[in-house]
Amino acid sequence: MARSKSTCAPVAQDASPAAILARIRTSLPSLAPSEGRVADAVLTDPAQAAELSISALARRADTSVATVMRFSRAIGIPNYPQLRLALAAAAAHEHALGGERRVPAGDISPTDTLSEIVGKVVYNEVRALEDSGAGLDIDVLERAVDAVAGARRIDVFGVGASAFVGQDLHQKLHRIGHMAFIWTDRHAALTATALLGPGDVAVAISHSGETEDTVEPLQAAAERGATTIALTNFARSSLARSADLVLTTRARDAPFRSGATVSRIAQLAVVDCLFVGVAQRSFDATTAALHKTYGAVQRHRRPQQGHRTPPAE
Repeated sequence: MARSKSTCAPVAQDASPAAILARIRTSLPSLAPSEGRVADAVLTDPAQAAELSISALARRADTSVATVMRFSRAIGIPNYPQLRLALAAAAAHEHALGGERRVPAGDISPTDTLSEIVGKVVYNEVRALEDSGAGLDIDVLERAVDAVAGARRIDVFGVGASAFVGQDLHQKLHRIGHMAFIWTDRHAALTATALLGPGDVAVAISHSGETEDTVEPLQAAAERGATTIALTNFARSSLARSADLVLTTRARDAPFRSGATVSRIAQLAVVDCLFVGVAQRSFDATTAALHKTYGAVQRHRRPQQGHRTPPAE
């Protein structure tokens, strides 16, 4: 059963240049088709869109002036002049990041050199990290840290690429002494939720927020009274609507979206923020646990001549 929470409020509070285009992308699933055409026109060339009058942008998107205004309000910008300013700032910011590195725009193409592939991959991953950091709601993150730090047990749900992110969170929490579990199979996850209750935490990870294998266990955990946390790219997704607390990434779809490259990097960054926040709450105990777990594998590492052995991962 979905729960309506204030943390699922509209996506758009951050007006920084780094966030406006990411905000538009993450709003796409909730936009009407005509508003989506405006979004496509804006995302195709933000600098050019910033120079257009509202009527010219409406013509380019094959829609009406009223639709352009609805689109602007849907992404949290109250009027068209402010939208133009935001797009101009975003375009300048993109040029500063990409232009200096001479990174070609777009997805990987069959004709790209290996050097161009490296440039595109790194550029897109850096942007995902920057956009996700700019858009992360610190108040919600703090509440998530509180919940996880004080939980009796933490169950993490994720499938596919999100399962690897869930395994990372599980390993980190387990290493500092928290009772954490990772479930990558729907039936196993649903079985685990039967043991949850108030004082427990369920964390579900899904880029789209529409993966039923992840949404259903989170809803089941909510019905049992556990505090539920969603990590997703879409703050209006089914997963987000099912959660008490929503942590959002702002990852672009390119390159090779089906390979879950950029989204995974953004999810891992948010997981790191959550984990470090939890670890900091019990700083001395965390430090002791990390030293103990490091020592447990230290004797199995081959020492490097003249180098200090790095901490265990």
